[in-house]
Amino acid sequence: MPKLPRFATAPAHVGAVDFGHVLVLVDYRTGRVQCVLPAAATHWRHMAETGSLDTVPPTLAGRLLGARLLTPTVVPSPWPAPASARAAAASWGSAEYPAAVVPPAPAPIRATLVAAAALAVVFTVKRAGDRATAMHRITTAVRAAMSTCRRPATPDQAKAAVLAVRHAGWHSPGRTACLEESAATVLLLASQRLAVTWCHGIAPDPVRLHAWVQTEDGTPVAEPPSTLTYSPVLTIGARHQHQP
Repeated sequence: MPKLPRFATAPAHVGAVDFGHVLVLVDYRTGRVQCVLPAAATHWRHMAETGSLDTVPPTLAGRLLGARLLTPTVVPSPWPAPASARAAAASWGSAEYPAAVVPPAPAPIRATLVAAAALAVVFTVKRAGDRATAMHRITTAVRAAMSTCRRPATPDQAKAAVLAVRHAGWHSPGRTACLEESAATVLLLASQRLAVTWCHGIAPDPVRLHAWVQTEDGTPVAEPPSTLTYSPVLTIGARHQHQP
């Protein structure tokens, strides 16, 4: 094994949430996720406090450096501790979720056309470069769109935008999941200089990811109650911006 550096830091684009039974790391340049079990999570928290690899098992340090979740430094460079989140009750595989595919409600033709254009922009941004950095390109586009906004969208305006994007996505030949849908919603509203908060979060048991938009008061837009089980890791919005 190559000689490891004495010091390292977590890049600003790495987000971390500690659920107690698992620490989840997200690289927001690549979208890659790493789940760290409690023993290794203890080392991560210690490294965050000290910026030192001296007490970290070489195998763990090597893997984190190799995955670019850590970068070498010449001096100790501590970083913020992972965000703490309450772990969900263990489901033991017995939790039930809706599985039927239900067509979205119709939307006005003009709104659907604008939503289709927003989705086309998201698809273009996603595919306009290395696949490994698609997540970074999408979040960059979301930030750029947010910078043009002048006032927050009302709950009705935000909901109408989400529903228009879902209607357009239903007829789209491209993948339209939560990431594409939420980013397109931001772009659609930004075309009217209206802002929402874009969120990307993590839920435990099993670990899963989700992207959504919420209004200025923090209410998820056109989302099921289960969205509240996700702990936001990256938020981009009118009132605040947390940027791993």
